Amino acid sequence: MLKGLMQDRPLLISSLIEHAARLHPRREIVSRTSEGPIHRCTYADIDRRTRQLASALTALGVTPGQRVATLAWNGYRHMELYYGVSGMGAVLHTINPRLFPEQIEYIVNHAEDCLLFFDLGFVGLVESLAGKIPGVRACVVMTDRAHMPECSLPGLLCYEDLIGGRSDAYDWPVLDENVASSLCYTSGTTGNPKGVLYSHRSSVLHSWAACAVDGLAIGAAETVLLVVPMFHVNAWGMPYAGAMSGARLVLPGPALDGASIYGLMRDEQVTLALGVPTVWLMLLQHVDTARLKPRDELCLRRVVIGGSSAPRTMSERFATDFSAFVVHAWGMTEMSPLGTVCNLLPRHAGLTLEERLAIQEKQGRAVYGVEMKLVDDAGVRLPCDGETAGHLLVRGPWVTRGYYRDAGAGLLDPDGFFDTGDVATIDADGYMRITDRSKDVIKSGGEWISSIALENAAVAHPAVAEAAVIGAAHDKWQERPLLIVVRKPGGELTRELMLEFLQGRVASWWIPDDVVFVDQLPHTATGKLHKLKLREMFKDYRLPAA
Repeated sequence: MLKGLMQDRPLLISSLIEHAARLHPRREIVSRTSEGPIHRCTYADIDRRTRQLASALTALGVTPGQRVATLAWNGYRHMELYYGVSGMGAVLHTINPRLFPEQIEYIVNHAEDCLLFFDLGFVGLVESLAGKIPGVRACVVMTDRAHMPECSLPGLLCYEDLIGGRSDAYDWPVLDENVASSLCYTSGTTGNPKGVLYSHRSSVLHSWAACAVDGLAIGAAETVLLVVPMFHVNAWGMPYAGAMSGARLVLPGPALDGASIYGLMRDEQVTLALGVPTVWLMLLQHVDTARLKPRDELCLRRVVIGGSSAPRTMSERFATDFSAFVVHAWGMTEMSPLGTVCNLLPRHAGLTLEERLAIQEKQGRAVYGVEMKLVDDAGVRLPCDGETAGHLLVRGPWVTRGYYRDAGAGLLDPDGFFDTGDVATIDADGYMRITDRSKDVIKSGGEWISSIALENAAVAHPAVAEAAVIGAAHDKWQERPLLIVVRKPGGELTRELMLEFLQGRVASWWIPDDVVFVDQLPHTATGKLHKLKLREMFKDYRLPAA
């Protein structure tokens, strides 16, 4: 077979920041810092400091392939780690600080992290891990000397001291594009969290998809507010897509309340914002409470919503009050995460708002690089008629083929498709809609809560005979856990005592919003809890907070 005569250059993450420094050197990265003030720098600054960071990591003995962990919000130092760690050939491991400490302990040890970088707000969390993560040989606070905290950890390092004075003449190594670049863990909805190991190649290809017009259309003319956390699937790949396109990035740090987000949108003239529905609900509540006029005060044109379904009313509010179009997107950690984007087709140009909103409710069409199919329980392919629901399977160059350290071997079907665990329909135009989840996971504000973990914690109470957890509708968080309990004969247990018992046994944000006591729970023929029947029984139930 005749081969082409094209040059073969590896697709590397370091090439993204090099490109940004050459072509967009003065484009800003704006960060609200953990210390408080707004910080401004450029892609040229990030490039220089990233090289200093790589030099410092080399001096600390970090070698290619080793994992370097972060517990940090969205900020310029975190972005420097994105490039400095991966660029030198090591693996960036971003950790979700919202996980329960025992889960963080597990994934740090499972990943075999050698260093841990963390923001000021996580000092207490890291102190609680002392002695439990023996592979971590040094911890670095992402701040300057003036803001170094009092901390019981021995040998604590300061980020600015670490890179200060280091040479910025560091030359990025030419790596195999298929080597690992970053590592993200799932939330452990069934069993322990599982690691998804991305490559340089997959990350660069994913960035191209995000920048494409029919993807997320990230370009140099955009000012992009990343409300989606940089510890959540690499902020949907936006730190990479930003450098590839030269987009101006606005990073909100730890302040994600409605007033803070609105202020950044206004002051930084944000045109595109990305986040989960929960943060947008807080933003809309702030707008209502403060009686603001975003249509007059903001430059917002588009809002990308993922993590969980965007309510129709939310898309309508952004259209009417902000003059902004909601781009509904779907993906998962195992997909880097971009899978589908709900952009309109040319024939939709004349639609009314109501007709358009009906389309925006869908999760969207697959971006180039992602193939989707629906199958029944026997694995037989189903039609894409917009009505037939089936298990949603995907494949593509940024879709995982296995979990880190062989967790869940044999993950793909014979044709190389990955089962997403979602049930969906796909219509004749390729628009996909999630209709259910094959697992009983609860999605709260874009984060997953394990019903099984909650059930196991509840059953540990001496007065509990059996327990089940299902998701109940919630106005703010979309879904919150409802705990359904069967007391043991003679058992003395109230709602308040049950919730008090769960404190400290699961993450605080996993605590159910309510407890209901019943005489018995429905079971399937094999003795498993019949969650479908439970959801039907409680379909009209409203949580106290809702």
